[in-house]
Amino acid sequence: MSPAPALFVSHGSPMFAIEPGRLGPQLAALGRTLGGVRAMVVMSPHWQTRGLQVMATRRPSTVHDFGGFPEALYRLRYDAPGAPDIAGEVIAALRDAGLDAMPDATRGRDHGAWVPMMHLRPQADLPVIQVSLPHDADAAFAFKLGRALAPLRARGVMLVGSGSLTHNLYELRGGVRDPEYAQQFEDWVRDVIARGDVDALIGYRTRAPHAERAHPTDEHFLPLPFALGAANGDASQWIDGGMTYGTLSMGSCGWGLPQAA
Repeated sequence: MSPAPALFVSHGSPMFAIEPGRLGPQLAALGRTLGGVRAMVVMSPHWQTRGLQVMATRRPSTVHDFGGFPEALYRLRYDAPGAPDIAGEVIAALRDAGLDAMPDATRGRDHGAWVPMMHLRPQADLPVIQVSLPHDADAAFAFKLGRALAPLRARGVMLVGSGSLTHNLYELRGGVRDPEYAQQFEDWVRDVIARGDVDALIGYRTRAPHAERAHPTDEHFLPLPFALGAANGDASQWIDGGMTYGTLSMGSCGWGLPQAA
């Protein structure tokens, strides 16, 4: 059996849950190919902790960790089961790699996890759990974390980094619409991934065009090096998600995908 895929998905805004755009149908098509996947482990920028934690909740709630959006978003629920046993496997893999982690038996799913899952696995039939993003994590640590969990793919666990390829909400809220810089940043990332240049991706702050503008803070970028680490050298497949609101790139990428997304 082939290893489960690794995936970086741009969830952009919570509105992605009800505005699928170009990316949503592609994730839905990918989700229909996921035979052999028994669970998904998601890193999201919306669960930041002092140390590593792993969701061990049996029935995770749907957390609406955002404000000022249409009422329809707050009515959505994603009721996939939790998986304390999978959480134990995640913790064991992390500890095998020298990374200590603790279970959290009460954590619900934040929108970085459930929003893309509404498209990728709308039937909510597979366990979906989260691994946290430590407050002090950088791109090198995120890559190391993904690499530590990569062996789980051989056991049918799909590893998902859910972030945003560009994420300047300051400009977005200020009415700035400048797709040119966002496209240049996306093009750079796409080239780096195609070449498998891990060092460039980890050093994106000083090497990518418009890095500070595309990501005033790191947390929405870090799920990408996490997913690249989880890929463990597999060939990449780019998923063109387009550009929403002028500056939010929905570009995504998969490794070990069963077929074209």
